[in-house]
Amino acid sequence: MFKKDIPPSNRSKVKSSVQRGLRQRLIDAHPLCEPYIDEILPKKASLDAVKLPERATLYAIESTPLFYQPLDGPPIPHLKLLHSFPNILPTIQIDRGAIRFVLSGATLMAPGITSPGGRLPDTENALEAGTVVAVRAEGKEEICMVGTLKVGTEEIKSKGKGVVIDDGHYLGDGLWKFNLD
Repeated sequence: MFKKDIPPSNRSKVKSSVQRGLRQRLIDAHPLCEPYIDEILPKKASLDAVKLPERATLYAIESTPLFYQPLDGPPIPHLKLLHSFPNILPTIQIDRGAIRFVLSGATLMAPGITSPGGRLPDTENALEAGTVVAVRAEGKEEICMVGTLKVGTEEIKSKGKGVVIDDGHYLGDGLWKFNLD
């Protein structure tokens, strides 16, 4: 989604009433962030909205990106926010062989998750298609990608092939490099 550098764009302050609505949308879309919502989006903080060329809006506080919201979708945490609060999204793990492909903007394919080194939630905690997930890399501490699952985790396990995430925000992409100062 953000493979190229993002040019400067429109930046504006978010009204407090809109900010309250964003807090609730973030909690509704990602219930795991509720215990941290006052740290993520303090009530008195001055929230900036930046219009991005990809038909999305990036929200930030004091030049720190928090989340972006595609025109037709839920708010999605920025990787910098996920590095501070890694448990606000369900997580999957890619194997070492998939890391270089993910960090170059390639589509995340099932073999990178179903092979040894990859990890999916167990059947009890299965995730449905459309769930926003954080992607960890085998042997690494930080989350390397965030995106929306195209298929559920049980289908990924049973088929073992196909697209898992085709459009996400990853380390080194245009959104990661975007300077808000």
